[in-house]
Formats: sequence, C-alpha cells, structure tokens
Amino acid sequence: MQSYEEYYAKSAEMWMARALQLARLGAGTVSPNPMVGCVIVHEGKVIGEGWHKKYGEAHAEVNAVNSVEDKSLLPESEVYVTLEPCSHFGKTPPCADLLVKHQVKKVIICNVDSNPLVGGKGIAKLKAAGIEVETGVLEAEGRTLNKRFFSAIETNRPYIILKWAETADGFIAKENFEAVQISNLLSRRFVHKMRSEEDAIMVGTNTARYDNPTLNTRFWTGKNPLRIVLDKNLSLPNSLKIFDNSQPTICYNLLENKVIENTSFVKIEEADLLKNIIQDLATRKVQSLIVEGGSTLLQGFIDAQLWDEAIVLKSKKILQAGILAPKIEGSVTEISDLDTDKIIKLFR
Repeated sequence: MQSYEEYYAKSAEMWMARALQLARLGAGTVSPNPMVGCVIVHEGKVIGEGWHKKYGEAHAEVNAVNSVEDKSLLPESEVYVTLEPCSHFGKTPPCADLLVKHQVKKVIICNVDSNPLVGGKGIAKLKAAGIEVETGVLEAEGRTLNKRFFSAIETNRPYIILKWAETADGFIAKENFEAVQISNLLSRRFVHKMRSEEDAIMVGTNTARYDNPTLNTRFWTGKNPLRIVLDKNLSLPNSLKIFDNSQPTICYNLLENKVIENTSFVKIEEADLLKNIIQDLATRKVQSLIVEGGSTLLQGFIDAQLWDEAIVLKSKKILQAGILAPKIEGSVTEISDLDTDKIIKLFR
C-alpha cells in the first residue's frame, strides 16, 4: 500500500511537471528573465495556472492568482512554482508579497533563485509570514529549462550553443567556400525555431561573405535574434544582408566603434578575442548565443572550451571534398531523425 509520503511526492512532482510545462511557453519572449510557471492546487484540484509571458509583464504567480475565480480558497491552497518567488521590486512588484497577501497554505518551489537580488530572500519572506515552503521538487528539470538564466547569473556569460550542418562524409561547405544546402527543409525550420528562442546568433567573416545569411526566423513564427558578425578588419561589404539594418546587429572588429542605424560596430581587443566578445555580450544582458559558423569560428569556441551545447545536423549528402566540419568531443545526449537528417545533441 502506498504511504502518504509517497503519494504526496508523486503528486508534487505531477503538479510541478505541469508548472514546468507552462513555463516553457515563455521561451523566446521573457529573456533576460527566466521562464517561470505556476500551478495553484486546492484539495487535489487545480484552481489556477499561469506563466511569465513576456519580459516586463506580469510574472507567473500573478497570472496564476488572477486566474483563480474564488480567491477565498487561496489560504487553503498549495502553490507550485518553478522558481523562487521574487522579493524585490523590478519591472513588477514582488511575487512573494502577493502570496503573503493571500496567505496561501504552502509554496512548493522547483529551483531557488541564483540571482543575488533574490537568493533565498523570497523564501525567507514567505516563511516569516507563516507560509510553509518546500524546495527542490524536480530541481534538475528546472535547471535544464532555465539553463540560459542560470548560466548568465552563475557564470556571468551567455549559454553558448554551437550549431552546424555537415554531410555524411564530414564537410560543411565546398572547398572554395561556395555554400551548399546540406540540411533538409524540416531541419531548416528546426533551426529557425531555435533562433526564435535564443537571444543572439553569431557568424564569422567567411560565412557572412560567402553564404550571405539573413540570420532571421523567416521559416518560423517568433522574434529575430540579435545578429553578431566577427569582421576583424572590417573587410565585409555593406551590401551583405547582415548589414541591412532589418534587425539589431553587432559587428565586432579590431578597428573602430560606430553606429549606423540598427548596426553597432564594436571595437574589441584581439587578445582573448572570443572571451572579450562573450564578456561584452554579458554586459548587454545576452543570456544565450547560437554560433552558426563557419568552421574556423566554431573550432575557436571549441578549443577555448567556450560552449555548453552543440547541435549537429547530419545529412545523408556526400561532398567528397570541401571544408571539414569542426572536431568536437562531448557527451551525446540525444540523436533524433528529422526526415532524411539526423540531429545530434552534445553537451560539454
């Protein structure tokens, strides 16, 4: 027979899993805030749900409380929230104060906030008001969901995703840098979905010159990322799509600082070049970065161990000769099929 403790633990995980599911709906719209979901349960029944939908707007707890029709049930309700309720005034009032105001019975938290502005203060405020608090339910899943946020807070740099497509024989382009369509249409849509969920996307000089990429989300509905190009000597022509001012763009270089409409040219020191770029992006509150190519830039990030995750689109096409794909070692966590392509995901 199942004990009460076992029953409660399974129920708590079930409600927290739902809160994490809701939190995921904020992907691509809440940065630099974390994705947060909230579920309010009264006597085993959900009476309110909410998630943080957009940066600067109401947090998950506010949306969940507002969705409760009978607020008189809140003092006898449990609140499942994926991140410690905030205790400070930012763009919105403290969520901990809202839960204290309604004197909820218990707050179950997935992850304690690493942000020093919060860092246990929200929990302390709840406990001081006599509210029971439990932490660590589905903690690993919560940290995976908000890996970008935790990376920015704990390592002071964006979460870095390396991405490239390669042929079955390990090439990413022809020998003369001529672009060749390696991945299929579904894979391209997958990549554009990725772009819509990350803050920034970066390419090197040769990729910008020979591929002339737009680096937007035209094959998916969502925001365009901040475009970044590395052009040390400012040799790229301004006729390239990356300089069309259609979306915010940074061109890191060794020569000058200037701004032309939507494009910022930022001078950077050559020593520890990639680290300097990453540090500059951190000051701009960029929490996640996709590095899309080319091979030299990707290999530079790999060799400097400046990466967290890599996504390799493996095609069935054969080139026989060309520019070799980067060499990477990591833990393969997932291999999936997308029509004729395979998506291989690695972590450092």
